[in-house]
Amino acid sequence: MTTPHHEPTGTATAPPPGCPAHAGGLNGLRRLFGPEAEQQPYAFYETLRREHGPVAPVLLYGDIPVWLVLGHRENLEVMRSPRFSSDSRHWRAVQEGRLAPDSPLVPMTAWQPLVAFMDGEEHARLRSAVTESLERVNRHSMRRYINRYANQLIDGFAARGQADLVADYAKKLPALVVAQQFGIREEHALALGNAVADMISGSENALQSNAFIVEIMTELVERKKKQPGNDFASWLIRHDSGLDDVEAVQHLRHALVASLENCVNLIANTLRVVLTDRRFRGSLSGGQMTLPDALEQVLWDHPPLAVVPTRWAVGDTVLGGKEIRAGDMVMLGLAAGNVDPAMRPDLDAPVHGNRSHLSFGAGAHECPGQDIGRAIADTGIDLLLSRLPDMMLTIDASELQVVGNWMSRRLISLPVGFTPHRRADHTGETALPSVGAALPPIAMPEPPAPRQEPRRPAGRRSGLLGWLRRR
Repeated sequence: MTTPHHEPTGTATAPPPGCPAHAGGLNGLRRLFGPEAEQQPYAFYETLRREHGPVAPVLLYGDIPVWLVLGHRENLEVMRSPRFSSDSRHWRAVQEGRLAPDSPLVPMTAWQPLVAFMDGEEHARLRSAVTESLERVNRHSMRRYINRYANQLIDGFAARGQADLVADYAKKLPALVVAQQFGIREEHALALGNAVADMISGSENALQSNAFIVEIMTELVERKKKQPGNDFASWLIRHDSGLDDVEAVQHLRHALVASLENCVNLIANTLRVVLTDRRFRGSLSGGQMTLPDALEQVLWDHPPLAVVPTRWAVGDTVLGGKEIRAGDMVMLGLAAGNVDPAMRPDLDAPVHGNRSHLSFGAGAHECPGQDIGRAIADTGIDLLLSRLPDMMLTIDASELQVVGNWMSRRLISLPVGFTPHRRADHTGETALPSVGAALPPIAMPEPPAPRQEPRRPAGRRSGLLGWLRRR
């Protein structure tokens, strides 16, 4: 989907010697934060691409110079090459004391004993614990829970004839399903979902939300050590890799945040496109695109994370024609790479069956639970559109609000109206916890990413297709 280009507004003054700007022989850098980059990110990427090619120097908070990778091939090169490390202790800005202790970059880049910040043998040890534990999740059983929670959520608003599909559905369904698969108590699921969203947004309560997540994960580890079950937490704790309690808590927290943020955005963005984009809906109504195809199109055009700031050059090297110095931050531009003209010369052309987008990464750090997110989104959206086939937006598409920063963008709400429905019969299912579950007042000290799912047969027609045909 094409994005109009806008002329750039303002550049920074000449950078100091030794930063990426001089390594590329440039006189000034654009800022990756602020209105120009955050309000029209795709136009910003194309401006950088015209000026610098597939790798561009930009400024982050505190005018820290870094590299933003715009090219699809160059992003894959960074993800797969040992020339670039995920260990933030390589970052020269930290070594030279140029990163302020209160910088917004610290929570995202400060080194932790997490698989996301590891390389080599230690990364392999932690990665095997995460991936092999995720592989034990029973996909058939999980889909039954997706259906159960999706039906109960729909029952909560079906009789009203209106809903906000972000607040009432997209934010809640992943939290409930993921909590069940992790072994988290059901009564904590929605509160955890709220806490993750609050922490990602960087609100004034972000630290409290993070503390709440850590407390629940700590309780989970303690409980599952005594009473293990058939769940991700139990398998992770008992894995042969021998994670200690701190490692287990931190990896459960990391997996929870990554899975919820990605899945919520995937569901919300897919529903938005289906409800607002006539070309997209026309392709579906013509029988040319299945729901899994629709999800992949959204992953190309609206990746859950736009930029990932977790790669650093191990030594002096060259990338995309730019001279990269040892210790430079090299940020993965997932959204920019997905619209690289070298990869997609026609952004309006559908990408049926093409999973070579960058949304889940690649190489040693590729997201290990991506099929779980796809299953939640696919099954949840299919069921929603089957039960409420006449949904329509209650506001103009131009009024939909998207907020975020240079790393990610989120749809605020998706208000729809439909014919009111009576509650469906779900015999034997227990009630959900209160949808208004709030964060408890916890004060704690600050604490120290999926297997490919088999594609459905081309002849399968989802509730989405039936919904479109009936319309």
